[in-house]
Amino acid sequence: MDEAVKIAVNALDSKKAKDIEVLHVGDITVMADYFVIASGTSSTHVKSLAEEAEFRLKEQGIAPIRTEGFNTQNWFILDYGSVIVHVFSPDAREFYDLDHLWADGENVPLDFVEE
Repeated sequence: MDEAVKIAVNALDSKKAKDIEVLHVGDITVMADYFVIASGTSSTHVKSLAEEAEFRLKEQGIAPIRTEGFNTQNWFILDYGSVIVHVFSPDAREFYDLDHLWADGENVPLDFVEE
């Protein structure tokens, strides 16, 4: 598994992200190997989750190729090439329903999350 996945998930978990999910999508798309999907409870929480994930990854020398959403604050995308981190507001997550859209991807257990 990509180290960026672990760093992102631990960063999101440390800030109390809701419903964190990791999907291995590398066998069904060339877009990325992994999607990390999480929700926040408010626009402020969503923004802080995205900022924390980006900060923790940058600490390890991993910079995003691009980011989106810092002007809308209801869906942030941090694109790291092989890993794409999606942080949603509850309404945006329900609307875009990436969990269902990419259901053919393999769910990765989060047993590596640091307590």
